[in-house]
Amino acid sequence: EGFKITYMPFIADAVIKALKDFPLVNAVVDDSTVPFKAIMRSRVNLGLAVAMENGGLIVPVIKDADGKNLTGIARSIRDLGNRARIKRLTLDEIQGGTFTISNYGVFGNDIGTMIINQPQVAIMGVGAVKKRAAVVETVDGDLIAIKPSAYLSLSFDHRLIDGALGGKFLMRVIHYIENYQI
Repeated sequence: EGFKITYMPFIADAVIKALKDFPLVNAVVDDSTVPFKAIMRSRVNLGLAVAMENGGLIVPVIKDADGKNLTGIARSIRDLGNRARIKRLTLDEIQGGTFTISNYGVFGNDIGTMIINQPQVAIMGVGAVKKRAAVVETVDGDLIAIKPSAYLSLSFDHRLIDGALGGKFLMRVIHYIENYQI
């Protein structure tokens, strides 16, 4: 495709699949009424936080991300990220997100706490991918191996998502990453 692929398209694809499995995590909240309304979204509009050189942050949105294959996701991430850094995004490209991924790991951080990009109800953070010691279970017994791994974190709006749903969603993302099918 003419560009270097990173972990992010694979992570984004896993998130999109998990959002389809847990549609409440892809909802948005309309709190202009009392009580608030949860609006279910049938499509995934995936926001990806991009750090700006001036220290700011912007979140371009891959519209209908669930309709893209891995190559399409990778192209969109690269295109939106590059144009975000040179301030060439349109207003439409930073609106309408249903879920956001923040990759604080690009700065070498393992763990971070994200603020939900409202009216979305959740945001996932990705820590640095580093080689770590891991226990590997085999038929001959447990072994310690060095494997690349990262910590994922999830901030969510408790009005719609409780800890059980948040935990199940995050475990599904991990499942899709660890069992990736091309």
